[in-house]
Amino acid sequence: MNAVLRRWNRLQPMTRAHLDAVMAIEVEAYPFPWTRGNFIDSLASGYPARVLFDGGRRDRIIGYFVAMEGVDELHLLNLTVAPSEQGLGHGRAMLDALLSMCRDLHSPQLWLEVRVSNVRPREIYRRYGFREVGVRRAYYPAAEGLREDACVMSLDLPGGHQ
Repeated sequence: MNAVLRRWNRLQPMTRAHLDAVMAIEVEAYPFPWTRGNFIDSLASGYPARVLFDGGRRDRIIGYFVAMEGVDELHLLNLTVAPSEQGLGHGRAMLDALLSMCRDLHSPQLWLEVRVSNVRPREIYRRYGFREVGVRRAYYPAAEGLREDACVMSLDLPGGHQ
């Protein structure tokens, strides 16, 4: 487990009680945020979702992720760090926790989409071994009613049942 997560932060299952804090981060982090309904639906569907608490302030959420189990895969739907906390290793800590979850679930692959313009996360994912395997055209909303492509990335995980 990532030292940042172990020493300074705490990861817990996301519940509806966390949604005010999650939504505050979501609307600050993205020009086209998920809705509260997206999070409620994910929780109601039983999707693996975690919130990351600041280790120094256990009442302060600084990040979260939501994934979806599929046949022989886990699909990352949303991984977000509060803008004021970015660049400190929290995203990598959550990604490490997600990879651990994949191993526990014996998932042989982890998939995700990321905006083609979102260079920093794409580079982090590449460093983890993700491969760019495709493009979803006009996947994300963009300014002035336009749409932006998503880069589809996949990571093969050892020990999954293939």
